[in-house]
Amino acid sequence: MKPIRFSPNFNKKLKEIKKTNPKLINKTQKQLKLFQENPKHPSLRLHKITRGVDNSWSISIDMSIRMIYSETEEDFYFFEIGTHEEVYRK
Repeated sequence: MKPIRFSPNFNKKLKEIKKTNPKLINKTQKQLKLFQENPKHPSLRLHKITRGVDNSWSISIDMSIRMIYSETEEDFYFFEIGTHEEVYRK
């Protein structure tokens, strides 16, 4: 399995979520663990992003929160987390 890396911006947002919404951070950790075990698990609701960064994908934390990552030959690089509106407006 490829390693997972996080951008500084992603880590900053995770810290903010941890302070303001502990339930959401638990869901986030659960989904990341599931992603590590099986990146194509159906409950992640994985889908390719067709605009923006090449080879980028989205997984769902819940019905409104998404994590965006890109895949390289070496790793999975998570660089955005937020509501649907926040992550898709870029």
